[in-house]
Amino acid sequence: MASTTFAAPILPGKTDAWKAAVAEINGPRKQTYLEARRGLGITKEVASLQQTPHGDFAVVYVEAANISGIIQKMMDATDPFNTWFKDAVLKECHGMDASSPLPPDNQTMIDLF
Repeated sequence: MASTTFAAPILPGKTDAWKAAVAEINGPRKQTYLEARRGLGITKEVASLQQTPHGDFAVVYVEAANISGIIQKMMDATDPFNTWFKDAVLKECHGMDASSPLPPDNQTMIDLF
């Protein structure tokens, strides 16, 4: 199983909005979240809140059989969950615009196990 990780800064003052979106994902949107992620080929996703003196970050780990382009597939998805996610989480909490170019894939520096 292939995997990737990334950290996404949370906009100043948006940590509570991020937590509220996570609560929706773990609550009433859980089934549509699981269906949407499975539809993208994701088999595991872990998102953690990392609070630092430089601001808050969402640190995300994703597993999929084919990880190549998984973030782009998420950005291109038009199903109801991903549409909500792009607006409520990516745009509102992270300031990301799904129509803008994505940053390059990160470089795995240590992968021992």
